[in-house]
Amino acid sequence: METHAIDPFLTQPDRLVLNILLQDIQNASKSSGGISASEKSGLGGDKRQHAEDISLLEGLNDETNSNFQPTVFTGWDQDDFQRLPNSINKYILEPYIRWARGVVRRQTDVVFLTHIIIYLTTSVPSAIFLYLHFWWPHAICHWVMQGLYCGPFTLLLHNHIHNNGVLSKKYAWFDRAFPYILEPLMGHTWNSYYYHHVKCHHVEGNGPEDVSSTIRYQRDEIADFLKYWGRFMFFTWIELPLYFIRKRKPRLAFEFFSCEVASYVCMYILARQKFYPTLFVLIIPFVQMRIGLMVGNWGQHALVDENDPDSDFRSSITLIDVPSNRYCFNDGWHTAHHLNPLRHWRDQPLSFLKAKSKYENGQALVFHNIDYMMMFVKLMQKDYDYLARCLVPIGDQIGKSNQELAAMLRLKTRKFTSDEIQRKFIKRRRH
Repeated sequence: METHAIDPFLTQPDRLVLNILLQDIQNASKSSGGISASEKSGLGGDKRQHAEDISLLEGLNDETNSNFQPTVFTGWDQDDFQRLPNSINKYILEPYIRWARGVVRRQTDVVFLTHIIIYLTTSVPSAIFLYLHFWWPHAICHWVMQGLYCGPFTLLLHNHIHNNGVLSKKYAWFDRAFPYILEPLMGHTWNSYYYHHVKCHHVEGNGPEDVSSTIRYQRDEIADFLKYWGRFMFFTWIELPLYFIRKRKPRLAFEFFSCEVASYVCMYILARQKFYPTLFVLIIPFVQMRIGLMVGNWGQHALVDENDPDSDFRSSITLIDVPSNRYCFNDGWHTAHHLNPLRHWRDQPLSFLKAKSKYENGQALVFHNIDYMMMFVKLMQKDYDYLARCLVPIGDQIGKSNQELAAMLRLKTRKFTSDEIQRKFIKRRRH
């Protein structure tokens, strides 16, 4: 790994975790004569400091702790509010935060309500106006706006589907309703993300029966990605119901099929009535989202261990970067998410610190200063040297040269044969 300056725009938990990992590497480089794997695992220095770091992260998420800080905006932290005029803090921001903490299910999650309000007051009126009075400059601006929104919205929806909502019980009706309004505008078909992601992907964990599994593809070849995306784009409407039928879940098959087909029918009817508004409001976001979802999942599960692909530590990655974690609600902590899909998004860095030795022993991969989109680009370019420079070595990876790390990463993109899948996913077949 190259020595990079820590991005000052990282979230506070990300900076803290990355500092600890970089300190491990520095400690290793200072030691002479080589170190054992067990010594590497213990390199984080002072155990008391480690405990203090964990305590700090716990305090940030604990509503009863004096250090507690709700997330209100993705681009601004709590300390940034002090630079605002006192009148804005006193009469606008503080009353909003007090009210919002009573609306969201967890008081950390004011940012979810902030985003819902933004989407409902910009995307919805803009879409309606395009149908009432189509204007090309407005259509292009709407397309750009939705492109900026779709990532954060998808990760907001990600939290929604894993936790059956994000708002308090008092607002349950609104919590259930807003996804049906916003999903089509952001490129999602109704409920498809829930059925595909929660009811299939997390059940199968990128294994052989996961309809979005990457293991049967050469994961640094654009031709293989196009096959992967095409399968999802054109056949998920029938492939996922067939998966549910094989798993003896006909109700899920019917529900997904009904929602998917209903979404297509609505787009078709609206396009017949008003093609250009429908093109910019629904069809282009739909195609973009289907590309984005598969590029993202490819980046998350492109580096799969050649020896133990059934391990959550070795079949997904962790990113410590700004786009994934600041703007998309800690989406970079993907290994932690697979280890516990119900874990709250703010707890992901904390869970990593608490289980750091397990990540090291599990030979997990941690990167910084790269997001899933750039991960995908660099894989397609076969630029493993760049990826190795972004890798933050942990455990036995510490001390390896950049060339050794690049060679290691290259091995993890190789397509699995049918025979290898049969042998290496034996634990899954037993279940």
